[in-house]
Amino acid sequence: MTAPNTLPLAMAACAVALLLPAHALAQAAPPPRDGSHDFDFLIGDWKAHLKRLPERLVGSTAWIEYDGVSRTHKIFGSNANMEEFEVDDRTAKQHIRAQTLRLYDPSAGQWSIYGLDVDKGTLGLPATVGQFTNGRGEFYDYENWKGRYVLVRYAWTHQGPNAAHFEQAFSPDGGQSWEVNWILDLVRKGA
Repeated sequence: MTAPNTLPLAMAACAVALLLPAHALAQAAPPPRDGSHDFDFLIGDWKAHLKRLPERLVGSTAWIEYDGVSRTHKIFGSNANMEEFEVDDRTAKQHIRAQTLRLYDPSAGQWSIYGLDVDKGTLGLPATVGQFTNGRGEFYDYENWKGRYVLVRYAWTHQGPNAAHFEQAFSPDGGQSWEVNWILDLVRKGA
């Protein structure tokens, strides 16, 4: 039989033993992954081939294809980068010129991607935010598309130093289904 005054002491010892592993695990958690160089693969000049679905979320399969260039450079030697993108479709005689600003937040371990329209002097908001995991970058935001808000996903992958792939997709149902509407393949110039 246990002495009456040792039972609370034994219970306290068990409680401390249960708390120690959780506290030790919390202190041993690895630091957040440094993703500040995740977009370094894009730095440089690229040949761009774009397939764009102009009519979105209506079941359209009428893609328009474009060819042109993409140029990405770091800003002031930092991990932030700026992309200048320009493509043409000779059949439909359409021209797309776009700029993208990518900023890395080291405290969150995430990238914020902004579309810029230098012709109109506007910054696309909200930012599309996310990170790379196992070589695939996924970035999300909600945007107004023709009067309704849709979840937007950007997905970046690259196959070595000379090829990169990007897709934009919309989800009208909070991510349960996706419609890809922008497919961009890049091949490094001179490769």
